[in-house]
Amino acid sequence: MKLAFSTLGVPGLPVPEVLALATTHGYHGVELRAHPEEPVHPGLSPAERAATAALFRGAGVEVLGLAGYTRVAAPGEDAPVLAEIRDLLQLAHDLGAPFVRVLPGADPDRPGEESDAIAARRLGTAAEDASALGVRILLETHDSHRTGADAIRILGPVGHRQAGALWDVMHTWLGGEQPSETYAALAPHLGYVQVKDIASAEDTTPLPLGTGVLPLTECVDVLSRQGWDWLCWEYEKRWYEEAAPLAELLGAGREHLARLLGEAA
Repeated sequence: MKLAFSTLGVPGLPVPEVLALATTHGYHGVELRAHPEEPVHPGLSPAERAATAALFRGAGVEVLGLAGYTRVAAPGEDAPVLAEIRDLLQLAHDLGAPFVRVLPGADPDRPGEESDAIAARRLGTAAEDASALGVRILLETHDSHRTGADAIRILGPVGHRQAGALWDVMHTWLGGEQPSETYAALAPHLGYVQVKDIASAEDTTPLPLGTGVLPLTECVDVLSRQGWDWLCWEYEKRWYEEAAPLAELLGAGREHLARLLGEAA
């Protein structure tokens, strides 16, 4: 199984330094937070995109995916949402990334069925663009749809290979779902899995892997038995300034995941 980390853990860090961390600590890929405050975002010029892709190729590190912030179940017109997804898809294509992440973001005051239908309609349309570009759109288990059972209410009606799921182990745990249940719901659609650790449901400050309460052993076990290929550590340093620097934790984090993978094998 290949290991990656998200640049959410190293806010604003230039790409060469991100790649140095990946190669130093033995990570195969990087998930890039695609936001204007980061070095990589949809506003990059063609030349900047080509240069970024060349840096990754030169380092032998893969761009696992782009973590976008489009909320596909949010109220409003479809056009702006679809345009935002298309921009992410084009950037992913230009960088050689196989995935882009989107979020649910449904309005809690609207009927769930209505929000599900909105998201499914948009993902179905965007999946055609994704297919043309060779990229998959992954709906993350997050906010209004934090469990696999929630996400499948959207993905099931879409029924398109290019619209899949990104399993965030914290959100499914917070939603009361067991790893085996999440995998059963998402397996036909799963792109990759984000791992992390926290102290409790009340304190979600990021912790070093293996020092918190999230069921990482169970997650790795079920994924290993099914021959899955990518784990990505999403360390939310951007939202928790008091958290320890990710650079100091990457080596131990990789060792912890490698140990879990070895035990699962």
